[in-house]
Amino acid sequence: MRVLVADDERLLADTVGEGLRRLSMAVDVVYDGDGALERLGVNRYDVAVIDRDMPGHTGDEVCRSIVDSGDGTRVLLLTAAAGIRDRVEGLGLGADDYLTKPFAFAELVARIQALSRRSGPALPPVLERSGIVLDAMRHTATRDGRLLSLSPKEFAVLHVLMRAGGGVVSAEDLLEQAWDEHADPFTNSVRMTVMTLRRKLGEPEVIHTVPRAGYQLGP
Repeated sequence: MRVLVADDERLLADTVGEGLRRLSMAVDVVYDGDGALERLGVNRYDVAVIDRDMPGHTGDEVCRSIVDSGDGTRVLLLTAAAGIRDRVEGLGLGADDYLTKPFAFAELVARIQALSRRSGPALPPVLERSGIVLDAMRHTATRDGRLLSLSPKEFAVLHVLMRAGGGVVSAEDLLEQAWDEHADPFTNSVRMTVMTLRRKLGEPEVIHTVPRAGYQLGP
């Protein structure tokens, strides 16, 4: 899952970003509306968490831009205003959800995960393939009943491969979906992460390299 967080409260934005990364989400953080529009023009996001009261282009303007683009990015608006009228106005902009500050991080995560399931074809929260059971909500993965101790990146890569349903996923797609914008496209991070993930999954090997195409999980 790729998420954009835009909030001029830098400490809050950085804290949310770091918390989401620990849950294996690829997160880009910006501190104003201009930065949000710039990122949205370059990257495709599953969910955008946007503060309504930002300098430059406001969160409302960013929300309108996302809705007008029709690219399927789901919008979660944040605001300190808790009145019903404010919530109605926010949803009237085309936002998919609305959360008032202060909020519990667990609730934010639950709302992001719910919106992500609406950004593409519906997938069950628990995925199963080749003896592997991945629970995205609980952030756990097992193989043949054995609990896997995975890093956030390893979990994210496994999630992307399982979501592909046995299809081939290119290294470029893994980099796009499991890393943030600061990832070097020429790095060997994908190869190294797949290598350590293979080792943790154990035998028989289930992640196969497809020459000049990418990686495939199966059968």
